[in-house]
Amino acid sequence: MHSILLPRPDDIDAWRDAARALALADVAPVDIVWRVEGEGGDLFGDTATPFPSPSTPAFAVPRRFVDLAQSVILHRDPERFALLYTMLCRLKDDPAMIDDESDPLRRRLDLLAKEVRRDIHKMRAFVRFREVEDGEGERFVAFFEPDFHIVRANAGFFLRRFATMRWSILTPDLSIHWDGETLTESPGATRADAPGDDPVEALWKGYYASIFNPARLKVDMMVKEMPRRYWANMPETALIPGLIAGARAREIAMVEHTAPRGNGATAWEKLREEASHCTRCPLHRCATQTVFGEGPIDADLMFVGEQPGDQEDLAGKAFVGPAGQLFDRAMADAGVDRARAYITNAVKHFKYEQRGKRRIHARPHAGEVKACRWWIDQERRIVRPKRIILLGTTAVHSLTGKAQSLVSIRDRVLDVGDGATARATVHPSYLLRLPDRDQAEIEYARFVEDLRRAAAL
Repeated sequence: MHSILLPRPDDIDAWRDAARALALADVAPVDIVWRVEGEGGDLFGDTATPFPSPSTPAFAVPRRFVDLAQSVILHRDPERFALLYTMLCRLKDDPAMIDDESDPLRRRLDLLAKEVRRDIHKMRAFVRFREVEDGEGERFVAFFEPDFHIVRANAGFFLRRFATMRWSILTPDLSIHWDGETLTESPGATRADAPGDDPVEALWKGYYASIFNPARLKVDMMVKEMPRRYWANMPETALIPGLIAGARAREIAMVEHTAPRGNGATAWEKLREEASHCTRCPLHRCATQTVFGEGPIDADLMFVGEQPGDQEDLAGKAFVGPAGQLFDRAMADAGVDRARAYITNAVKHFKYEQRGKRRIHARPHAGEVKACRWWIDQERRIVRPKRIILLGTTAVHSLTGKAQSLVSIRDRVLDVGDGATARATVHPSYLLRLPDRDQAEIEYARFVEDLRRAAAL
């Protein structure tokens, strides 16, 4: 049994020297115990066995393995040294297996390397320096808690980025310091060893708050990219809960600020142009185009449908297909002039399933409805309708924020904010799907009455 003692947990050079000697001596992976000086204890203590004499010819390994090893060695997985040595022995006989992405060992090493690279990126992104005074003047100090042994490997980045500053980065395992000429190390530290607020911090918080874009806020994605475990060391994160809570109000304020005062037509044209490039949800990828609302921008009456259909998607206009034709007939029977109403949809892109050559309507899910709520809100702010008729449950969900059945609310007047009142009824496409002719006639008459009552509110 060979006991290999490495001086540091991230010492790639020491591991490479030992692994080369052992591989040339044809030592099997199971006959090696890899240890790091000062980490735990076992029967071997801090002793190490001498390297054996080579018994096989020298060999070369692919550069890809060298790069992989340099990342994996920084992980905390206690098996990383043995895993890398096992791969080395296999490459000795078959160098091409480094390209076999289906190999379990290769996949495991790739995963370790990926986690290390991500941790390196997080350190570069989330280290926040605070200014302090020491005997030589100003110094900038940061505290960070990496997952892996990446501090030495990452030092070069901070040297290049902050070459003219005197700085220190404190971590639980290791601290590094730059005085403008020399990089030095010291033992690990705690968060209590790092300074608190500094005069620059208030300026930084003000800048961060000013560039926070509420229209692009995606909380789940933000937390994924900036995990909460780093927040304690970042001054701007104290602002995030309040910025999230006020995002909706800031969105509205941004639109009001950018929309020309007293010129609703210009504001609506700008809004429609912006919507034509909407990527707030994945539906834009397959739809032909955005189908925006249309009608007088000072209309008292607004109709909100569910989403464009196949023909609406191709034409770029709302309610022009079979459901739209039925809607026009019902409007006429109810005595409502379509030309005097503003007509739009809760979702602006056509969602469908491809069946042969046909595109079959598919119901938008809650995330898609929520993403498109932005456009409905801005249309309402420009048009300012007094009465709104919600056609179908997707429209109800969009304006009320809740998924509700029409059975429970169809005969009620709904408060949807801004002083507007609303009623809900079925979508015209529902009438087209009814198989029983007599039942369809009954439901059509009820639909016409719904339109008549809602328009007369």
